[in-house]
Amino acid sequence: MAALRVAASMNLRDWCIGAGFVRNLVWDKSHGYTVTTPLNDIDLIYHDSSRASEEHDAQIEGALKETSDLPWSVKNQARMHLRNGDEPYASTSDAMRHWVELETAVGAALSCSGEVKLVAPFGVDRLFDSTITINPGHRKPEAFLHRIQSKRWLESWPNLKVVG
Repeated sequence: MAALRVAASMNLRDWCIGAGFVRNLVWDKSHGYTVTTPLNDIDLIYHDSSRASEEHDAQIEGALKETSDLPWSVKNQARMHLRNGDEPYASTSDAMRHWVELETAVGAALSCSGEVKLVAPFGVDRLFDSTITINPGHRKPEAFLHRIQSKRWLESWPNLKVVG
């Protein structure tokens, strides 16, 4: 909740904290871990085509790091299509539809009233199935296997099943 409150204080358009922030917590719980797996970073994503520069993201990261000691990584999804070779993304949720695996495409944000809201273009069922599933709409098998191996997911959460 503290990370969500700090992220909300940035007043970004169409934002959420996604990827490992949500995924790892669910996988930890499904494995019965009482201590959460440390995060390499906290992915704060947003979509704002009027401020799509890396410099703007760096400014936001700097402001976040002044506010908290969490390992923030900020990426405006309005420009990430260029890195990924896709058509421009219309929103944060649209960008997440292009992510390599389905379970990572779940984010959390705070509403104006302070309630947690989920951003999950594929839903959340797969996340709770203890699977790692390649995105069937944007199959990138090499990237999929590389992510599983480099992030050592099967070592950290041995009950996961790869669906690819």
